[in-house]
Amino acid sequence: MNQYEWLDEYLLSKTGAVKDYKLEWDWWRYQVGGKLFAATCQPGEQYKLYDCRELLSLKCEPMLAELLRAEYKDIIPGFYMDKRCWNSVFLDGAVPEDVLRDLCDRSYALVFGKLTKKLQREISGACAPPADE
Repeated sequence: MNQYEWLDEYLLSKTGAVKDYKLEWDWWRYQVGGKLFAATCQPGEQYKLYDCRELLSLKCEPMLAELLRAEYKDIIPGFYMDKRCWNSVFLDGAVPEDVLRDLCDRSYALVFGKLTKKLQREISGACAPPADE
């Protein structure tokens, strides 16, 4: 059972974040500027290593990704992702909430930072209050 009931709302609170469902992958995807920064899925029985447990995949700096995997047994190399730059977190596991929130923030920042400056301004401006005339 997912103990992180706040997760969906938290990911969608990021500036410009959108959520969609990718039927072919059976994943909920969270994107900014058309780029993935988080995804949730539940690997099927054919993926025995994952034991049908729900996962959250997040982008991560490679060295930090390895450190997190060593510290938390419920953080593993990204499921179906570049395992150097993505981690997956078992959502029924024991990763502290503050750690998971930080990982969500970092993932969003990494992806947002790779968008073009123009797109970053458009996304940031979309949520800015209108200027007084």
